[in-house]
Formats: sequence, structure tokens, C-alpha cells
Amino acid sequence: MNRPVKNDGTFILGAGVTGLVAGFTTHAPIFEAKGHPGGICASSFIRAASAKATYRFETCGGHWIFGSDKKVEKFINKFTDTANYSRRACVYFSKKDLSIPFPIQNNLRFYDKERAQKILEEIKQKHPGLPRTMKEWLKHNFGPTLCEDFFYPFNSLYTAGLYDKIAPQDAYKTPVNISDIVKGMRAGTRPAGYNTEFIYPPSGLNTFIERLAGSCEIHFNREARRIDTGSRTIYFKKGRPVRYKNIISTIPLNNMIAMTGIKINARQDPFSSVLVLNIGARRSGNSPKDHWLYIPDARAGFYRVGFYSNVNNSFISGDVAQSAKRISIYVEKAYGAGGKPSEKEIRRYVSSVS
Repeated sequence: MNRPVKNDGTFILGAGVTGLVAGFTTHAPIFEAKGHPGGICASSFIRAASAKATYRFETCGGHWIFGSDKKVEKFINKFTDTANYSRRACVYFSKKDLSIPFPIQNNLRFYDKERAQKILEEIKQKHPGLPRTMKEWLKHNFGPTLCEDFFYPFNSLYTAGLYDKIAPQDAYKTPVNISDIVKGMRAGTRPAGYNTEFIYPPSGLNTFIERLAGSCEIHFNREARRIDTGSRTIYFKKGRPVRYKNIISTIPLNNMIAMTGIKINARQDPFSSVLVLNIGARRSGNSPKDHWLYIPDARAGFYRVGFYSNVNNSFISGDVAQSAKRISIYVEKAYGAGGKPSEKEIRRYVSSVS
């Protein structure tokens, strides 16, 4: 909705999920740069010209809902039903055509016995000192062999080369439990990591977003371009400026700082951006049943492939028989410091992936 805006009060920037929840909670008006809500969780629909199926893709990859507490689930269920899922994920070595269940350290039985034993001994080894970077932390926890096989190449792609500069992180994603590792050398182990269970609305995350947005006052196509903190005024690409008392910003922090012109006497924290390529394709006999594949050696430079339609068949609609023959996926590649590839680079990347 677009309504006249009062010249004072609290305003929210961004109608992504965070902005929508803030708008629902505070009843403050929301300014959204685009013509629809949802931000990076918004969905788009593409009709396949050669098939009786419609693909639904989320703008920036699959946003399954991990680790939510009961209060969060109850809030989501005010707007849409959700279903529970148990993770199916593998590490896939494309050059060897080898899949190892995730997390790899708990499934060493897929290695030959000698190499698995070597990895186990390296994991058990005690290291002096405190790791200062993510790369050092990985070596402390998993040893050189497993790092060279998987953790180094994967995290180099995942962080766009920042893993030897940023502080240790992701311990909850890749837990180290010696008893589980030993058991995993012989048989399957219990699920481990941050996303062993997750929820997702069977009708699509967009239903939650649209219904939540319907409870908020949103002013679409109002892209904030500059914020004068002296006069407490927001200036937009289109439309009149607005005076404010308070701003709740849900846009990227670096963009918000640039908008205000505030000078910070500190080096910017490192960060990465992700290019998501959505693909609708025919399902083959080799199509995996996993929700995710973690890939450390893809020639095209992506690090993860997610399978929308393996989570929920609502991602492909239309003729039932035709839809069953289809698969929808997303492919993720990271770029450092917000770097954005050119259109030519994207076309080359799309060609190399497909």
C-alpha cells in the first residue's frame, strides 16, 4: 500500500522479512525501494516454454528456517502453516564423482581405512596457541589432511578468499565430537550441525511474506538515497523527503553509513556477496535427493548447490506428470567485498555452470 506519509515519527527502511516484522510490531510505516515486499526472500515465477510446468525461485536462494524457537514458529504460523524437514546433505567431490554425507568429519567410512585413520589422529592431536583466523581454526580442529581435501578449498570459495583473514566462526555448523567421528568410521551417526532440522511453509515462503506485508503500512518504490542526520530528513530517489524522529534500518549497514555520510575512523570489516543462479531443468536418473551439496572443487567456482524441489514440490507447479520430471535448483558463488560481476562475466558463468 502507498499512503500519505506523516512528517514525523518512526520509519522503517526495507520491507524484507526483518523490516516486515519490525513494521508489524511497531506499526511504523515502511519504505521499500522495490515494488514488492520480501527483500532477498522474495519469490519469482517462471513458466518453462518447453514444458507444462512453472518454476518458483526465491530471489537469493532457498531460505529454509533453521533453529527457530517455539515463539518464532508460533509467529510464523499466524500467517501460514509450516512443515518440518530433516536435513539431507552431502559433500560432493566432482572430480572423483564421490558423495560423502555432511558433516564430512562424521562420515570418514567413505575414505579408505588408512586415510580415515590418519584424519582421525590429526583431529585428536592437541595444538598449542589460540587460532586467530578461520583457516587456523579449521586446521586446529580438523588437521591438515581433511582441510586440504575439503575445508580449505570449500571455505576459500564460501568466503571469497577471506577465510585466512576473518576470525574463527561456524563452529556450530561443523561440530567436532570425537565419539561421533569414531562411530562414523564404521557406521552412520546422528545428525550434527546447525540445520539438522528446519521448517518451511508448504505453500511457499512468499505466502508468509505477502500475508505479513498485508498487516503493515508499506510505501513501495521509495528508495532512500540520502539521510541528513542534522535535519533528520530522509531523501528518496522519487517522491518528497520525509522528516523523522527515529529510523529502524534493515538495509545493509555499509549502505546505511554511506547514505548518512557519517565518517568512521576504522577499517571496514571484510564481507562477501553471493551471486545466486536459479535453474529449472529436467530431472535425470543422477539427480540427487539431497537438499544441499557442498562442492569444494567446482570448475565454475561455485561452492554450494541447493535443491528447491527436493524440499518441497510447490517449487514446481503445473501438470503433475510433467512436474515430476522436473527439478529446480540454485547455485551459489561468492564475491569479495561486495564485488559484483559484469554482465559478460555472468553470461560466462551461466554457460560454465550449465
